[in-house]
Amino acid sequence: MAIEVKDLTFAYPKSNNNALEHISVIIEKGEKVAIIGQNGAGKSTMVKTIDNIYKPTTGQIIIDGKDTAKMTTAQTAKMVGYVFQNPNDQIFNDNVVKEIEYVLRYWKLPEEEIIKRREEVLDITGIRPYIDIHPFDIPLPIRKFLTVAVVLAVDPDYVILDEPTAGQDNWGRNQLKIVMDYLQAKGKAIITISHDMEFVAENFDRVIVMAHKNIIADDDRRKIFYQQDILKDAKVKPPVSAQIAQALGLSGNILNMDELVRAL
Repeated sequence: MAIEVKDLTFAYPKSNNNALEHISVIIEKGEKVAIIGQNGAGKSTMVKTIDNIYKPTTGQIIIDGKDTAKMTTAQTAKMVGYVFQNPNDQIFNDNVVKEIEYVLRYWKLPEEEIIKRREEVLDITGIRPYIDIHPFDIPLPIRKFLTVAVVLAVDPDYVILDEPTAGQDNWGRNQLKIVMDYLQAKGKAIITISHDMEFVAENFDRVIVMAHKNIIADDDRRKIFYQQDILKDAKVKPPVSAQIAQALGLSGNILNMDELVRAL
């Protein structure tokens, strides 16, 4: 059970330049993977090909043995859920319940199953207090959790979170941890695109670094954040704790403040 990206190249229509070139990577069910790199590195383009929003120019996306070239975006969404950075790009109903239930009712699931899924995701995402509010009247950081709830209700095996901590306060970051723990307990793969290196270092085991339209590194987080040449090439800085540890010459590939304090 895995997502297999095979020699993927992608160019936007009417563009003479490729946005991605000859990318190959495998992400297995149950993994927690962060994709990092500067703006324009191709991160969002790659995950949108995985989610079948974009079709590869050349190469293949294979999900659990199925070639997405032969599938619609809607069919792929059953396997890969994508939470966009901007929730306004995904919300189109005038009611929280309708938004969560929309796809489930389109699939004609049994009523008891729809209710079960709806109630579960309302609690996991923490948005139950906003159930009677128009989605576009909900504060933006919390509105993002409505789109998370919609994806969780679909129950895909692979969940992509695009810049999930952007604009979030401590409540949002804690709620995001609850969501990820829930997904991990169910054996789902969690894939994030993020510029928040503290979030990446705290929550993701595997880090993929992108630059120059390709993957330039793919390894354990403790190795990635101590490969200065790779990070410099990708124009990414490691977590602050790692920067301090490196400046002080501390060993152990420190990635958070608790580890830094113990080392000192």
